[in-house]
Amino acid sequence: MDQDRKLILYIAMSLDGYISKPHDDLSFLNRVHKEGEDYGYGEFISGVDTVILGRRTYDWVTAQVDFPHADKNAYVITRHPRPAIGNTVFYTGDLGELVMKLKKEKGKNIFCDGGAQIAQELIKKDLIDQYILSVIPVLLGAGIRLFCDGSPEQELQLISAKNYDTGLVQLHYRRPEKNHS
Repeated sequence: MDQDRKLILYIAMSLDGYISKPHDDLSFLNRVHKEGEDYGYGEFISGVDTVILGRRTYDWVTAQVDFPHADKNAYVITRHPRPAIGNTVFYTGDLGELVMKLKKEKGKNIFCDGGAQIAQELIKKDLIDQYILSVIPVLLGAGIRLFCDGSPEQELQLISAKNYDTGLVQLHYRRPEKNHS
């Protein structure tokens, strides 16, 4: 096929579709923390050399820990220009254009690490090739939704579904291959 490089949304959410509680609170993720269990993240991240994430996600992560993607080409999507930090670029241009440019380059897969606004824009532009959704066994009832009203309908094909003893279920979907005849 023409495209080897995939844009993959790899994200955790509650059973009712929230990626965070109000005020960017991610404490619900602790419910499935288990020593020695990474839910396939290590294998996934080894196949990635580029990361796209929103500025709010970047700011939250870097307030907690050192930026975990500093060894990759990272694009922080923002409205306010900032100087690059190593391989981390603060990108103010068109997200769709960036993704199309990255998909044409040689390299490993591209990881969309959130947040919801970035994912929503990529969904609307039909640019996400695969979804890896880790569903946490909790109903939050409020917060930031991953999928918002107004998204276009998109058919997906199930690649795998894996359940863990913590109650987490990981769903892996892909967009169907388009027929180029």
